[in-house]
Amino acid sequence: MRVLVLGAGATGGYFGGRLAEGGADVTFLVRPKRASLLAAKGLRIQSPHGDAALKVKTVTADALSGHWDAVLLSCKAYDLDESIKAIAPAVGPDSMVVPILNGLAHYSALDEAFGAGRVVGGLCHIFSTLGKDGEIVHMNAIHRITFGERSGGTSPRTEALAQAFGPANCETRHSTEIMQEAWEKYVLLAPLAGMTCLMRASVGAIMATSEGEALMREMFEECATVASRAGHGPRPEARDLALGFLTQKGSAMTASMMRDLEGGGPIEGEHIVGDMARRAQAAGVAAPLLRVALAHLQAYEIRRKG
Repeated sequence: MRVLVLGAGATGGYFGGRLAEGGADVTFLVRPKRASLLAAKGLRIQSPHGDAALKVKTVTADALSGHWDAVLLSCKAYDLDESIKAIAPAVGPDSMVVPILNGLAHYSALDEAFGAGRVVGGLCHIFSTLGKDGEIVHMNAIHRITFGERSGGTSPRTEALAQAFGPANCETRHSTEIMQEAWEKYVLLAPLAGMTCLMRASVGAIMATSEGEALMREMFEECATVASRAGHGPRPEARDLALGFLTQKGSAMTASMMRDLEGGGPIEGEHIVGDMARRAQAAGVAAPLLRVALAHLQAYEIRRKG
């Protein structure tokens, strides 16, 4: 199986790197500057699960030709339109696009661009960033990628992808109910992003306030109700796991959106919190905390853009 990975950043670079490390045929579609750095220094991973320094294949957009069996897409949501254009030449009749973006709103854009039959479900769990010299720094023990057919079950193409990931030094889940798992991650992520951005604070700091835990639980329930109306309410174990993360006293956890916001850059506010709020409205779910969080994020973007 030939795999094209868009970018070689903290997420795509990590999972694509682990895939290449395991012997899979992987090429990274990158900008010229990143291609030069990878040629000079290799793809470098620093991780509790083991470091790696890999010679990897790269291609730039102007040289992209031919079709790949799988295209791994791990961009930020605000770069989605540009990313779709970038990978389009690589997507052929038998290709599959494997998005591991946060949220769910990207599926409609990908379906429109490539056809729903070419887009499988995907998500990942990892806390990583790029270091000052372009290395990928993995900062905790979680490094899981999950994928599967959105209609449920398995298929020869997802089984082939699972086989390619078999030797990789990361946790791989070939899911038969990928959209249930995607909703369960979304129900965790939306309140994490909404509350840590709204409060400009970590989970632990929010829990130390008089109303923090109650507000976090209320926003979680808003999101869980939206998921239930969509037929994907969180299962008991997923609910317990999410609330454990969201209400952990002393936790330093923040959403990556908060870190982007504090850095003054673009954020995925509309894609994560906005999409959940709009789904709530369409489903007739009262979601006052989502509405407040969304207005806060929109106000930030208005000020950022002047």
